Amino acid sequence: MFDSFDTHDLATERGTIRARVGGSGPPLLVLHGYPETHLMWHAAAPLLAERFTVIAADLSGYGASLRPTTETDHAPHSKRALARDQLQAMASLGYEQFAVAGHDRGGRVGYRMALDHPERVSALAVLDIVPTAEVWARADARLALVYWHWGFLAQPAPLPERLIAADPDAYLHYHLGSIGLGVEAGRYPEEVMAAYRAQLDDPETVHAMCEDYRAGASIDRELDEADRGRLIDCPLLALWGTRGALEPLYGDVLAVWRSWARDVRGRGIEASHFLVEDRPEELAAELASFFEGAAGR
Repeated sequence: MFDSFDTHDLATERGTIRARVGGSGPPLLVLHGYPETHLMWHAAAPLLAERFTVIAADLSGYGASLRPTTETDHAPHSKRALARDQLQAMASLGYEQFAVAGHDRGGRVGYRMALDHPERVSALAVLDIVPTAEVWARADARLALVYWHWGFLAQPAPLPERLIAADPDAYLHYHLGSIGLGVEAGRYPEEVMAAYRAQLDDPETVHAMCEDYRAGASIDRELDEADRGRLIDCPLLALWGTRGALEPLYGDVLAVWRSWARDVRGRGIEASHFLVEDRPEELAAELASFFEGAAGR
């Protein structure tokens, strides 16, 4: 897994970012979602590395990356702060401009990066998300049931942390099944599942995950609302799983993104929320075509 990639601990102002780097060509930063690590890209990253220099990084608060401090306004866990960490990590590798593909929380870091630092992001792919402000503005009973973890993890500490610690196996398996295809039939390699499970044994990591969602319910939402009407300048690709919740909740996903970006394209893929792991070959082909086209525009 990631056999042809080198492992780096990249220096930033707040600590180090763990990343796997491999391939050759234009730089492409790929970011994971919750409750995962960079290992979610284990099947897709080697395919992308045939055309790009792929940097698969752990977000701050996850995996082997830095753990932000905790503040009452949750700003250290905001997507603005997490994006800044990734920008500094990429700069330490010598990359001042690069493409970004982010799934779930990683997609939120990606679009915040493109809004805050448009000169750094050449093209952006967001995977199975709509902007955070849209999630809250359009929230209803359906969202409360399907995206139950948004409200659960955002509850004040230490309630969700303690409940997760009570039965981390049940929590992880239920989460991967409720918005994914489950963990049966070896769908996740043992190394990957072990990494996801290990995070839930570490109270500091579980707290960071909850802070990520507390930021999503507060400062991230506020930052999005402040930027409503601004448009992302770089080309944007939106992909989502047709077996997931985005189409039932939001209908025309591309129409939502056209309120946030100038140049939007995308489609649904026959997959769950975890489309990177469900359909890595199709996903990698879509990303490669988009990023190569964006570079030649």
